[in-house]
Amino acid sequence: MPNPFQDATRPLILASASATRLSVLQAAGLEISVRPTNLDEMPIKRAAPDAGTAALRLAEAKAACLDELNPDAFVLGADQILVCDGRSFDKPADLAEAASHLRALRGREHILQTALVCRRDGETIWSHLAQPRLRLRAVSDRFIDRYLMEEGERVLSSVGAYRLEGPGIQLFETVQGEHAAILGLPLLPLLDFLRAQRVLLS
Repeated sequence: MPNPFQDATRPLILASASATRLSVLQAAGLEISVRPTNLDEMPIKRAAPDAGTAALRLAEAKAACLDELNPDAFVLGADQILVCDGRSFDKPADLAEAASHLRALRGREHILQTALVCRRDGETIWSHLAQPRLRLRAVSDRFIDRYLMEEGERVLSSVGAYRLEGPGIQLFETVQGEHAAILGLPLLPLLDFLRAQRVLLS
């Protein structure tokens, strides 16, 4: 059965292994192929003047990995970097580091530099940087331990070591920004772009 929202002749590819980003796109009614890429991110991060620029460059580099394989497709690359008090946070390596990250973030506001880029025919044709702001409650060590026991290794897939779409919402005092952007993919700007490109029907 054809997708009632999308032009099947204009393929859409996500250059990411993120199950969360894929679920955001699928929930919006998009049909998209997934092609994870293997990128050494550290040199790009070190060369960038700030976290927002780093996120955009990383998203672009991920999409560019598929230039030769899928020249006609609309390829999406995404990246997200958490910044709190001038410090950048990557995904935690293990639950001990996850606990350390949550303790560092509690009682403070942080920004999620959330980048999304689209490439086609070897060129970047669109990019967007969302910057949701979130503040954790001054949660106790006991609450952090309980949260990580409940969520387990699922938190290792997200910067900040929390999943807003689950019980992680209980960690927060305030949340500002599009929910999908917080999850790692600014959806509303993307949908506008895809309609302009006739990937999605108006």
